[in-house]
Amino acid sequence: MSDSSNLNSFFQTLVERAKGIILQPAEEWPKVEAEKLTIPEILKSYAMPLLAIGPVAGFLGGQIFGYGILGFSFRPSLAGALGAAVTQFVLAVAGLFILSFIADFLAPKFGGKSDRLRSFKLVAYSMTAAWITGVFGVIPTLAILGVLGLYSIYVFYTGVGVMMNVPAEKAGSYTAATFVAAIILFIVVGAVSGAVTRSFAPDPFSDRFALTAPNSEAEGS
Repeated sequence: MSDSSNLNSFFQTLVERAKGIILQPAEEWPKVEAEKLTIPEILKSYAMPLLAIGPVAGFLGGQIFGYGILGFSFRPSLAGALGAAVTQFVLAVAGLFILSFIADFLAPKFGGKSDRLRSFKLVAYSMTAAWITGVFGVIPTLAILGVLGLYSIYVFYTGVGVMMNVPAEKAGSYTAATFVAAIILFIVVGAVSGAVTRSFAPDPFSDRFALTAPNSEAEGS
């Protein structure tokens, strides 16, 4: 009974924070700033459960619906899909730490203050929308709706003054600089994730196109 109560309390706290940071970020950031949670506590109680949404949704979507392109479709093996999901999750956690380091590094350059804990809070909570939209991966054709996660940029912007003491007139440029770095980071992470994923589950589309190309040349000759 106690375990069930603790679990309910855990999810209630997580949902309330996620709802607050998405719907009323300006009001929620002072609450975040005042909390005495450590980085490991934030990671375990908030970031990791939300980070898992995308990999789990992608795993389920691939197993249930499969993937398709240009008339071809395939369903990855269970082992391959699981390996890809675990890889995606690990890289996402690593990306969270790297992005928080970037935010901390850039803050003094825009009139703010460097603080590892505050920068981790800023990134971890502002990425809420991006992580939650990972649920669309359950239906691969809806994955494009993940673009709604760009709302996280606005949430980040609303928090830079409270969390990193960046002046209001520099908040926009600080946010832009941080997310340009984030885009580069995610391109690199995506490339690494794709390479590792292919090692677990080779892309059947590339094989099909590789087989059809020589045939086309042969017919032309």
